[in-house]
Amino acid sequence: MKKIISIILAALIAASCIACLCGCGKNYDGEVNVYNWGEYVSNGEDGLLDVIDEFEKRTNIKVNYTTYETNEELYNMLKNSNVSYDVIIPSEYMISKLIKEDMLLELNYDNIPNYKYLMERFKKLSCDPESKYTVCYSWGITAMVYDKTKISQKPDSWEILWDKNLKGQILMFNNSRDAMAIALQLCGINPGNCTKEDVDTAAKKLREQKPLLKNYVMDKVFNEMEKSQAAIAPYYAGDVITMMNNNEDLDCAMIADGANLFYDAMCIPKCSKNKENAEKFINFMQDPEIAAANFEYLYYATPNQETYDKYLDDDVKNNELIFPSDEYLDKCYVFSNVSDDVYSYMQEQFVKIQAE
Repeated sequence: MKKIISIILAALIAASCIACLCGCGKNYDGEVNVYNWGEYVSNGEDGLLDVIDEFEKRTNIKVNYTTYETNEELYNMLKNSNVSYDVIIPSEYMISKLIKEDMLLELNYDNIPNYKYLMERFKKLSCDPESKYTVCYSWGITAMVYDKTKISQKPDSWEILWDKNLKGQILMFNNSRDAMAIALQLCGINPGNCTKEDVDTAAKKLREQKPLLKNYVMDKVFNEMEKSQAAIAPYYAGDVITMMNNNEDLDCAMIADGANLFYDAMCIPKCSKNKENAEKFINFMQDPEIAAANFEYLYYATPNQETYDKYLDDDVKNNELIFPSDEYLDKCYVFSNVSDDVYSYMQEQFVKIQAE
């Protein structure tokens, strides 16, 4: 489901490129060090906008761009190295941890006027209720992707992931937080925050599931589902859309009782040496045109209201998997920053389950 940016947007971007060419060159006016998830910004593939290149053209600020694979990798780099980063894009629970440990700088929102375009729901995040440290970058929910040739009726509960009739055809998250969350929710426990006792309950549920699984997966889910090698898998909504795009036999299933509402937000760590340039970069990423280009590439929901209103097709805006209703989102939960000992225990139990 690519190519959703309007002709108007394409024209605006083309015009801005022409206007900014005169500012390009090898002598930059400054730099900004961006540390982001892999493949998490529009990079010029498939004829889409190269967002980093566009920022450099418009501002003549050099972007030193590196990536990480997990929130924990990001945290360890900030905590245990001397590398200086100016913009990071952690997830909600990691933002809570970074704030608690006094590792973020407060933003000067005067330098981020595009903050005004954010949807109200994403201006005061649960991890940053006073809006001191964050500008939301993208968001989504967890759902399921299933093969209609193997499952005839659309499911609406995680319980199907324990269906004995699907033994050997079920995939499960290969990370402790998401897998445990599904089990916790089925056990009537709020996955947003949990104790060691709750982890034990979830672990018991996951042990019941293990004999039914084909495999625990993350990125391998794409190959499994797109090639019809499995019947069903829980995954992130934006990626479910991608899989459906590549296999017409696939469909999506949302959890009737709500699921995980996740989001990533742009922050400035205390190690930053280019705070003003960081704020320019954050502001640029919330330019409605740029947010639209990133949405087209990522297919995770944009928190930018102007982008949503002006640049997205009605088919996209009406897709409840990408943009669930407020009523549905009110039923969802957000991960909080559980204590280090509980999170370590969660990981330990998950590894044990996999090894048994």
